[in-house]
Amino acid sequence: MKPLSINYFNGFVLMAAGLFGFLTVVPQSVTALIPTFAGIIFVILGFFWNKSPKLIAHIAVTLALIMFAMCVWRFTKIDDWVTTKYIFLVCILSNLLALFVFIKSFIDARKLKN
Repeated sequence: MKPLSINYFNGFVLMAAGLFGFLTVVPQSVTALIPTFAGIIFVILGFFWNKSPKLIAHIAVTLALIMFAMCVWRFTKIDDWVTTKYIFLVCILSNLLALFVFIKSFIDARKLKN
């Protein structure tokens, strides 16, 4: 999978998870929309990917790492396997996959440079 593709995938997964959490979990919390806003940022970054791929990739991996840490932190705070915990699990897996692909692309680019 290419970094741009996984960037869009991660963005759409985060947007869907955030909206799903906001609309289905009672009581509604505005903080449930944080993944949605992060997903929107990922999609916007994708539009500028070809203009400055190195800079955008570094911004995307930083945002993915922040989102991964945030989701893991919230995931561990929830004791029961309820809808919220599954939403965070999906976000964790999506960000972990994105981090893996981004870091692999950095390593591959470094190998080609040398």
